[in-house]
Amino acid sequence: MIRARTLTLIAGWILCAASQAAAQFGAATPEGGPVLTGERTQRWKVGMIVTANTPCVNILGTLPVPTDWPEQDVKVMDEQISATIGRVQYRDLEEGIRQMLVAVPQLAAGDQAEALVTVEVTRRAIELPADTSIYRIPKRIPRDLRKFLADSPLISARDRKIRELAKQITADKQDAWQQVEAIHDWVQDNIRHTNEKFKGTVKALNDKGGHIEDLTGLFIALCRAEKIPARTVWVPNYCYAEFYLEDEEGNGFWFPCELKEKTVFGTVSNEHIIMQKGDNIRVPEKDKPYRLVPELVEVKGVGRPQVKFVRQVVP
Repeated sequence: MIRARTLTLIAGWILCAASQAAAQFGAATPEGGPVLTGERTQRWKVGMIVTANTPCVNILGTLPVPTDWPEQDVKVMDEQISATIGRVQYRDLEEGIRQMLVAVPQLAAGDQAEALVTVEVTRRAIELPADTSIYRIPKRIPRDLRKFLADSPLISARDRKIRELAKQITADKQDAWQQVEAIHDWVQDNIRHTNEKFKGTVKALNDKGGHIEDLTGLFIALCRAEKIPARTVWVPNYCYAEFYLEDEEGNGFWFPCELKEKTVFGTVSNEHIIMQKGDNIRVPEKDKPYRLVPELVEVKGVGRPQVKFVRQVVP
């Protein structure tokens, strides 16, 4: 049996959106920054389905869900919450990442609990600004951005070899945009894209090859080594990077950078929905930071339920 809690869920989502607006770390507006264009709208269903093979007590599941960014709007359209679900809440993590929290008090053997939300996601493409020469590396990094200069799990900005390489790549470049573009070009020209498992920036540099996460992570590490804030943007089954520069008046903007072939530096299409931004993210229930916040389930009582996390496009 499905019980309706649409108003409660939407209210929770909207309250989270208010805190999200303050957490986007200098997010760009169209004036003076990236050009937003070409809207594409999709509906996605996200959530979890829990099936009890034996009696289960006190199950907690968490999963990342899409949220608003300057280039993306998210609207809750529908929800399916079964009577066996005890509570559904939302929270925003430090870097503006939204999590859905699902509590299941108990399930008898053979019972099932569903917490599924359908959202409408409108994503805009990002094109180059008219004049890239106006941008500079921030002289004084805002406190909220300093984490994007530090090491992240398997992204080693402080590694000696990476710092020396970053200096070599950017040594003869006249302005900040040219420096970042040179880093992008060097990674594309010298690190081959493979289908192997992600191994981290240092090993990818030594091997001259790696997963798309390795290429993205190496670009980020090289930017950070040159005091340019950079971070990962996570989309379904893929990722790209963002880097942060200021204009002549000190206004800061995030610009995209894809490391796959046949992409234009400083632009990104409207093809992907954004799930998360950042790559050194702490989740309250865990001690270690994550590059990518995972889907998690814990049984704090008894039982070993079967859990299916849902993230799919719907008509």
